[in-house]
Amino acid sequence: MTGAPHIEVLYDEAEIARRVEAIAREIADSEPVSLLVVAVLKGSFIFAADLARAMHDVGLAPEMEFIHLSSYGAGTKSSGEVKILRDVESDVSGRDVILVDDILESGRTLAYAKDLLTDRGARSVKVAALLDKPHRRIAAINADYVGFTCPDRFVVGYGMDMGHKWRQLPFIGHVIVEEDDGRRPRDSKTGT
Repeated sequence: MTGAPHIEVLYDEAEIARRVEAIAREIADSEPVSLLVVAVLKGSFIFAADLARAMHDVGLAPEMEFIHLSSYGAGTKSSGEVKILRDVESDVSGRDVILVDDILESGRTLAYAKDLLTDRGARSVKVAALLDKPHRRIAAINADYVGFTCPDRFVVGYGMDMGHKWRQLPFIGHVIVEEDDGRRPRDSKTGT
């Protein structure tokens, strides 16, 4: 039998803010042309907003767009086929694009989005991932800008959820389910 879950903090508000500011400075150092930031919905919305504000603070004026992709359908396991649920409306031709996502894990959806925008004529397409889980990578893609290399945990907060819960948390944590019978807690995703 299991008890109520609780969240263990992995990255607190101050750590996240420092990394977001550092990523914005790295982007500014690349001197982007006609910068377009494309947030991959849903989990990246808080990171993308904070990153756009940090870019403003370092002298950039990015335009913002959103793309919503799915490879899950109605199930909980990826089908491997990526579908566009909401597409970018702006012309990307000749522009430097930063794809912003919460987690780069398998890489399927980000590789699809990067190829899509490249094929549409973007000058460059770079990836900014708040969390990188390289040990889970299936597609041949890496992030150009990384907030943190994430342990193999199910993470929530700062826009990321579990069953639509915990997106509002100002930190990134992982869900722990306490065992009612006195056994040690286990991670909700891995069961360890």
